[in-house]
Amino acid sequence: MIPITRRGVLTAVPLLAASTQARADLGALEEAARKEGGLTWYTAQNSGENAENIGRAFTARYPGIKVTVVRTTAQVAYERIGQEFKNKTLQCDVFSSTDPSHDEALKQKGLLARYVPQNDAALTPSFRAFDKDGYYHTTAGGLVLIAYNTNKVKPEDAPRNWPDLLAPKWNRQIAVGHPAFSGFVGTWVLAMRKLYGWQYFEKLEKSSPQIGRSIIDTTTVLTAGERSIGASSSTTTLHAADQGNPLAVMYPTDGALLIVSASAIPAAAPHPNAARLFMEFLQSEDVARIAVKERAESLRPEVTPLPGAKPFTEFKTFQLTAAEMLKGIPEVIEQWRDTFGG
Repeated sequence: MIPITRRGVLTAVPLLAASTQARADLGALEEAARKEGGLTWYTAQNSGENAENIGRAFTARYPGIKVTVVRTTAQVAYERIGQEFKNKTLQCDVFSSTDPSHDEALKQKGLLARYVPQNDAALTPSFRAFDKDGYYHTTAGGLVLIAYNTNKVKPEDAPRNWPDLLAPKWNRQIAVGHPAFSGFVGTWVLAMRKLYGWQYFEKLEKSSPQIGRSIIDTTTVLTAGERSIGASSSTTTLHAADQGNPLAVMYPTDGALLIVSASAIPAAAPHPNAARLFMEFLQSEDVARIAVKERAESLRPEVTPLPGAKPFTEFKTFQLTAAEMLKGIPEVIEQWRDTFGG
């Protein structure tokens, strides 16, 4: 454990980067974070409302430490922080993408601080030590599955697996996001290519899908009844259904895509101590309870999902590695543009 002394506050980044086992004394860390006064959080993992809720909960727990939330899609956040690194105008203290390849790329470029939150050890085992080197850590979990508008599709008629989306009856009825803007969508596209080859999307293109940007756009389009079915986030779909919208989900028999999303601290973060304290908070029981209310997956074993969500033991999942995403997502973005344009 490396306590943050007065001298350590000034040298926190190099000290904490020295060991994968670095642990801050949370009392000293909180004191140091209060002197910094706040942090800026770039997040694609949460809706704007949910991100603000998390920021307010953090400030309520640690009065005087304000969270400035910048909510964008994953790719936009990644491009923004890349420009800040290039121009040496870094504003971001905590970077939360839905695309782990972003974290892996920044790690390989030496742009992240190594920090292992104490709370990482308290997560459900499958979420712990997401990066074995300690540069980025699980702070959100979600699923991509099939969603549909219940006013337009009966449960017995809904697609049962991913290839079912390609049936002719769904022509001009499908909504999807764009892999160049959404980490969830990029991961889903790569996963479908791995399972079924690029011909899956060549067939999908013939169905004239409505293409948004964020995967959240799929929920919006289905709620409005503009399309009937789509590849969607379980979180946004179930949350919208909870609000009375005509939406339901189908867990595909060939597997719902499990997406583990990570957060990282830039090595040159303007508020490094506040950033570390916030990383601890993102893995806390408090945030797990906020996540479950928003229909995200709970990272903590003591926080169970709301009624209506299936536990992992009841359906099949599959997952990609960060290395697969780092190499594969740029490839499928180009393939997507070649096939769909834009």
